[in-house]
Parts: sequence; structure tokens; C-alpha cells
Amino acid sequence: MRIKCYTAATMVDAMHLIRTELGDDAIIISTQRGAGGKGVRITAALETAIENDDDDAIQDALSGETDTRHFDEVREALAFHGTPSALVERLIGAARAAPDWDETMTPTQTIAVALASTFSFAPLPERSSPRPFLLMGPPGVGKTVTVAKLAARSRLLGRSVAVVTADTVRAGAVEQISAFTRILEIELMRARGPEALKSALDELSGACDLIYIDSPGLNPFHHPDMEFLSSLVGAWDIEPILVMAAGGDPSEASEIAEAFSVVGATRLLATRLDLTRRLGGILAAAEAGDLMLCDVSVNPHVADGLYPINPESLAQLLLPSDHDEFAIPEDEPQIEAMP
Repeated sequence: MRIKCYTAATMVDAMHLIRTELGDDAIIISTQRGAGGKGVRITAALETAIENDDDDAIQDALSGETDTRHFDEVREALAFHGTPSALVERLIGAARAAPDWDETMTPTQTIAVALASTFSFAPLPERSSPRPFLLMGPPGVGKTVTVAKLAARSRLLGRSVAVVTADTVRAGAVEQISAFTRILEIELMRARGPEALKSALDELSGACDLIYIDSPGLNPFHHPDMEFLSSLVGAWDIEPILVMAAGGDPSEASEIAEAFSVVGATRLLATRLDLTRRLGGILAAAEAGDLMLCDVSVNPHVADGLYPINPESLAQLLLPSDHDEFAIPEDEPQIEAMP
């Protein structure tokens, strides 16, 4: 059986191509919209053996048609996620230019190559860090729960951890984080403003393997909010981490990431991957803010569900057809449920 894919502006145009090349005996296997909802893509087959199949394959290779069809699937997958078209083409170009890409790779592997060539990946340390990490982001993205997840991950590895909350205004904020730290037997300190934060970090310096700071949810488009956040970041030698929920509009996500990068965000941690099917906003945010991708949260449980991300595992999330589930990196320890 000879199988070929055809892409055209309209169904009529595609059928004309099929009839011209395969004849009236061609069988339509599948039809789908083209990338970005434009045009159509039809897979057709011909039962009758064609003597010159090998010649056609050679001609396809010489003409680049096989290569084009391969990247069409990658392009469609990225478009499904709402990835901005300019970024899609940048990723396609990165894969084409990558020395380790070849046409025997699956589309998922191709996306992984493109991601590795385009973005930086820097998972957060689980055992120790000389700098405290301040988690920042808009309201409601899951910063407090993410602080608890990070603290739990390190505590289950036997590390000493401290948590400082600078979110002292929101109703119930301190009570929420203190409920987690009590269970984990972690010291919780409160810091209302940059001076208090500096004092707390001076006291904790050298006493813990890791320090996490929970900040209030702030409006990235409100100047006083960003000034306050900047004062927190400048209170000590802190590394700010932007927390963003997956599934957001790519344009909005880009502008939010740019705003937080201005006040020092270096890495992007994505939450709520269990509640969304489209990750284009996260890719757009990382590009716009020039942020390293670090970890992702894939469920609401504090004891687990937070994993480092790399090009391969992110590619599986973007195009999961080759895999049944999110792949935890083999060199990462499994996190057991807390007693």
C-alpha cells in the first residue's frame, strides 16, 4: 500500500492533487485542518502496488517533500498549543539547523531538539543553594503551594529548609503556609516588607541548606506593586523565580513575563499542567522574559507532583502521541507520599 499526505488550501484542491497523483482508486484515510486552522491535510492510500515506489521515495528526498511533511506535524502540534507563529517558525528553524537532528527522528524528538536549541533549562536545586529563592507572580498562580512543594521535596531528601513568608496582608496567607510548614517541621518566619525580610535572611544565613520565600501575588501592570516587589528582591542576595499557571493567553503571558523579568526573574516555574491542554503561553512567556525553564507542577499534592523539566519531557507534554504520560527524568528520585 502506498500512503501519502497532501496539504492544500481547500478540500477541492487536495482532492485534485490526490486524483492526479494516485488516481481514482485512491482511498482517503484521514482528513484534518492545516496548521493554525488554515487549509486541509489529507492522508490518502493506494492499494495497488506501484512499481516506481522506490523512485518516488528518492524523488521525495531530493525535493524535500518528506522533510516538509515531517515539520508540518511539528508545526501543527505547536499551533494547537497556541504557540505564537513567530516562535513556531523559530523552533522549526532551530530544529532544521541543529547538527543532531535527522529525518529518522519522531516529531516529538524533533520538538525536543528545537527546544534544546531555543531555550535554557535550569531545574531548581533540591539539596542546597547559597542563595534564597523568592517565588513571585500574579495572584492565584499557586506560589504558596509551590513553596510548600519545594520545601517538601527537599525535606524528603533529608535537607534542612526554612521558609519565609512576605505575604502578610492577604487574608489567610500566613495560616495557609504555616499549615504546611508545621507538618514538614520547617521553621516559618514572617517578613512584612524589605527590612524585615533582610533581618530574617540575615538570621537564617548559613543555618539551612535551602531557603524559600513566599511573596504576595502582585499585579505586573501596577507600578507600585512592582516597586514593592523590586524592594523585596533588593533586600538581600535573592534569586527570584517567576511562577505562572499554564493555559494562559500567550500574548498576556508574554507581557506578564516581561514585567517580572524587569524586577529580576531568572527562571520560570509552570503550575497547573494537570488542568490545561495548551502550553503555548508558557513557551511565549519564557521567550519574552528570556527566562530559563526549571520545574513544573503536574498535580495539586504537596508531597509530590513537582518535577524538573528538560527538553525531552517538555516535548512529550507538547506532543504526547508517542508517550502515554509525563516522563519523570530517570536521574530524579521518586518522592513518596508523606506520612
